[in-house]
This record gives sequence, structure tokens and C-alpha cells, in this order.
Amino acid sequence: MRERQELARAMNTDLTNTTSSKINAALVQARRAIGSPAVGMVLTLVIVTDEANHYDALKAAGEASQEHPSRILVVIKRPGRTPRERGSSRLDAEVRVGGGDGSGETVLLRLRGEIAQHPESVVLPLLLPDAPVVVWWPVDAPDHPVRDPLGRLAQRRITDAYAVERPLRELAARAASYAPGDTDLAWTRLTPWRSMLAAALDQARAAVTSAVVESEADNPSAELLGRWFANRLKVPVEQVVTDGPVVTGVRLRTAAGDVHIDRPDGPVATLSIPGQPDRTLALKVRSTAELIAEELRRLDPDEAYAAALRATVRSATPGQLG
Repeated sequence: MRERQELARAMNTDLTNTTSSKINAALVQARRAIGSPAVGMVLTLVIVTDEANHYDALKAAGEASQEHPSRILVVIKRPGRTPRERGSSRLDAEVRVGGGDGSGETVLLRLRGEIAQHPESVVLPLLLPDAPVVVWWPVDAPDHPVRDPLGRLAQRRITDAYAVERPLRELAARAASYAPGDTDLAWTRLTPWRSMLAAALDQARAAVTSAVVESEADNPSAELLGRWFANRLKVPVEQVVTDGPVVTGVRLRTAAGDVHIDRPDGPVATLSIPGQPDRTLALKVRSTAELIAEELRRLDPDEAYAAALRATVRSATPGQLG
């Protein structure tokens, strides 16, 4: 019983008013306590968030780490409200190894006071040596992720335009500040749509003359999909507002008829190709954990995202599309 209690303490360690060196020591001790001293992590995932959103973000990252064993560093900034609080510095940490947070290591870092303005000084000593670094902002991403002190440490920088109040303005900011390695979960949500549409066009073998994207209002994924059509197909795009969720339908006009994917609700869609019977497709709205897992599979620059982000949609009216 004593050994089990000691093991539980080793897997979950609270450190108050601590330092990065003490956190590293706690990670090593916890690994040895559970009989796995070797570090088998493939990357470091840094999550920059707040108290209100850290639980959901950590849960998604933990699920993603089942596929990509990672050291997860959750940075929660508390700069303070008064001059006295802002002038002081304190670092509290919670170290978790194994357990329910995935197959990697997790460290919750709460930065209080002046140290919250310099999170890189805490994070840098905790990065895995010779391993890629990914930084994810679930909410409140910086205007220029690559210029952010934590963003400069990363090979991949993940934002989410869907999490802000004005997503289309956010996309404009992302286009202005884009650097290789940037990506957005609004683009990741489109992967199944883009794959199915590309395969459908290969089968239809007809030139597309115009496109229609159906989605909820101000949806950043629908906007990026329209820009992708404008960039790759060079056609006018009409955007139709529906009740959602996310993208609910896409129609590509050709001389032979419409290539149409319709997903009014639920995880099932219908694919229509001219001259072929309709087909039923699995096209669910994926969880944040699935989106993060996809992003961690590739750390090279996403050139398709960059091109779509910077593209300009040439609008079309329903009359033109008819």
C-alpha cells in the first residue's frame, strides 16, 4: 500500500513557487517511479491558454498524445491586476506522468506576475532535446504567431479562427502575418471535404465553372474552402448561409451537371456525381482531439493552407450560377 501511494504521488506532483530545474527533476523522478526512465516522447506540445479553457484543451491534447506521445506544457498566464501583483513573480506547476492525460508527460505551468510576460524563460528549459516543438493557442492567439516569444520556439504554430468573436477578421489577420509553419484548425476541419471533393472531380472528369459553399454564417472553414476553390479552380464562388453545423454542403457546377456533397446534419453525407448513383459518405464533425492529432502528423509548411489563406474569392450571384 505504501509503495502504491508513493507511486501515485510520483505520477502527480504539485510544485509551489518553483523553478524550471525543479520541474525537470520532478519529471525524471516520476518517470523512474513508474519504471520508465527513458524518455519516449516524439515532440513537445505547448498550449497557451487561460484558466477557463485549459481543461478542454488539455483533454484534447491528452487524447491526441495517444497517437503522438508528447510532453505537453500548458502555459496559463496570470499577470496580475494591481501594480504589486504585476511586479512580483511566481511559478506554480503540476507535473503529471502517465495516468489519464495520455501516454506522455504533462506539466501545468501557472505564471503569476512579471514572469507571465516572459513565458519563454520558463518553457525553454522544459523542451525535449532534439525534438520538434508545436505551439497551440486554443483562444486568444497573438496577432503574429511567429513573432510571439513562444511561437519563435516552434516548428508548427496552431491557431483556431473558429474560437474568436469575429472569425473572418481573424482570417484576414492570419493572412497578413502568415509564416511557414502557421496553420489553423479552421483549415484542418476541411481535410475530409477536400479529399472527397478532389476524388469526386477525378471521377467526374469535367471542368468546374462555378462553386457553391453552404455553411453557418461567418464560418471560417467555409471561407477557407471558398478561397481554396478560387485558388485552385479559378472559378466564382457563392456562399449560402444555413443552420450549420460548420460546412453543410458544397456544389461544383460542370457542363455535365453538379458534383454535390450534402450534409444537412449528423455524421452522414450524400455524394452526387453526374451519371453515377448517389453514395452515402461518413463525414462527421471531428473533435478537437482528432484535429490536433492530424496537425501533429505533419510539421512541414502547409503550402495549400498558405495559398488558400491569401486567395481572394470572386463572388458570384445565384443568377450567374444558374
